[in-house]
Formats: sequence, C-alpha cells, structure tokens
Amino acid sequence: MSVDISAIRTNKDLDRFIKLPWQIYKGDKNWVPPLISEERKLLDRGIHPFHKHAEVEYFLAVKDGKLVGRIAPIVNHRHNEFHNERTGFFGFFECVNDQTVAKTLLDTAEQWLKSKNMGVVRGPCNFSTNETCGLLVEGFQWQPFIMMTYNPAYYIDLITSAGYQKAMDLLAYFILAKELINEKFKRVAEKITVREAIKIREINIRNFDKELETIKYIYNNAWSKNWGFIPMTDEEFYFGAKDMKSILLPEFEYIAEVNGEPAGFALALPDINHILKKINGRLFPFGWLYFPLMKRKIPVLRVVALGIVHKFQYMGIGTLFYLKLIEEAMKRGYKGAELSWVLETNEQMNKPIRDMGGKPYKVYRIYEKEL
Repeated sequence: MSVDISAIRTNKDLDRFIKLPWQIYKGDKNWVPPLISEERKLLDRGIHPFHKHAEVEYFLAVKDGKLVGRIAPIVNHRHNEFHNERTGFFGFFECVNDQTVAKTLLDTAEQWLKSKNMGVVRGPCNFSTNETCGLLVEGFQWQPFIMMTYNPAYYIDLITSAGYQKAMDLLAYFILAKELINEKFKRVAEKITVREAIKIREINIRNFDKELETIKYIYNNAWSKNWGFIPMTDEEFYFGAKDMKSILLPEFEYIAEVNGEPAGFALALPDINHILKKINGRLFPFGWLYFPLMKRKIPVLRVVALGIVHKFQYMGIGTLFYLKLIEEAMKRGYKGAELSWVLETNEQMNKPIRDMGGKPYKVYRIYEKEL
C-alpha cells in the first residue's frame, strides 16, 4: 500500500502529531513521555519565539489507514545568516519500522527544503542545537535525561538507508559522584584557585532577570565558535529560562567571575524525567503535584550547560565548576550526574571530564545529506 503524506492544518492533526510517540514507544521501558502542554507550546507558531525567524512545516504519514510517522522540515534563517549557509533541518522524526514510510517522510522534508532553496539537510534537530537534537546511536539501555532525545535503534538504519551520513557526534557522560573526586583533581583545582582571581557563586534567584542578562552574555560568547551554534534572540532566551526556573536548584547553578567580570556559568538540573515518566505527559489533574514534592528527591542531575567566556578559557574555570558541582552533589546525597551533551570535537570540555574518569556512555548523532 502507498504512504499518504499530509501537512497538518487543524488542531486535531496537531494533536495526532504530538501523540504519535505514545504509539511508537508503546512497551519501551526507557521512553519518557514529554509533557503534552509543553509540546504544544513548542510547535505553536504563535507562541514559541523560534518561529519568528524560521519556517517550519509539520507532516504526518498514513499507511493502510493508520498513522505511521511524522516529520518537520525546518529553515532556520538565523542559522544560515550566522554561518553563511543554505542548510535546512529535519526534526520531530518518528516512524514505525518501515523503510518505505521513512523514505517517504524524508523525501517529503527534502523536497520542501529544496523549494526553500536549501542545499543541505541536517538533523534530527527539534528545532536547533538550542533545543533538543541528535539521534541516539549508542546507549539504548538507559533512560534519557531531561531535555535529551531518545529513539529506537532501528531509526539509524531508516536514516542512513535514505542517504544520510554523520555530520557530528554529541557525547553524554555519566559519572557516579563517589568516583569523581580524586586527589589529583583536587590538587589541580587548588592550584587554579590560588593562581587566579576566580570567584564562583550561586545564582541569585531573587534577582533572576539580572542574572539572566549575565548568563545570556556568557552563553552567546562561550558557544559562539562551537559547531552548529546559533545565538539565541532575547525572546528565545527568556522564554526558555522562564520554563526552566521552576525546576532550578540554586545550589547547582553557578556564575564565575574574574576580578568581578562575568567569566562563565554552569547549570545542573534534577533529572525530572523521573517525574515525567510517572505522569505520562499530563500535568493535570494531579501531575503538577509531583514537581514541588519530588524535585529534591530525584537521585541524579544533568549538567545541562557549562560555558566559559573565550578570553578566560585558559584559566581552568571548568575544573572549578565540576569540583563544586561534585562536592555539592555528594553533600546532598545525589548518586551521580550526566554531563551532556558535549561535541566530540570540543577538547576543552572533553579533557577535564576524562581527567575525572569520565567515559562517554551515550552517543547522539546529527546527520546530513546534500540536496
């Protein structure tokens, strides 16, 4: 039977697009349902600020009268202006284990991107590297952490069989807190502290808006030379920060200063996927109760972001961040943390993690294809 592809045009279609993963991942013990309300906000062109500088279309695939896949081709104009490229993206890819369906979905996305004069397609990105991205290619035995992707292993064949090749790998490390601090690591941190005029402090939640200004400056500086980076607009940055504020733990959110000048920040969050799994995508009627009750009972953290302003990157601030995070985690009874994601080419970040004994336990891949 043929595969019928249609762009979504109604709220009912959007609902089907959002809820397809419940069908794809039925029985998969590691899948974590997203919050349906958050998915709606992300995809809504009138709500999420990404859409102000991008073009996105959402497609559904039906075979034998059954919904079997979805995809979204994306043109991020800020990416192409920043990198001087004609690169399109695909994201929100979900598909049954059927190469014909996958090829039809990817072909549809590619044709849509060609119509927008794109020369390369890259993905999966939901919508960009500032949101969730990458296809899980190693580490299927573990549940994903907060704001990290997950997919069946067969997606690798579906995508590579359609002519896609590796563009970049993103690494995730998991380290047990009790295994992290060794004497060599402590000595290095002590030398850095003595040698440099570095102050590391917790963010001030009461002065959250002002702290965000500092973090935004650091973010757009520290990541500016990274592969795939796109500077966030003010609206995007504050939109994401507002959503994140409710799960922040100030004892794990730091700003570094050198002689009073902002030099870096580190952000670690409790892995609320432990909660999301219990509420099956719905905050109401009772799911919202879990967050304040359970936030501090989650046993693991994810280090979501750690960035250093370029002119201070030689000073070892990352090592001090890791040491402080580890000490706080151990003091408060956390078992460990995932450090993710890190570009495979980012040696300034990978080396200190390896020095702590870290080894990648998951690999996420972004693919690309010439159009």
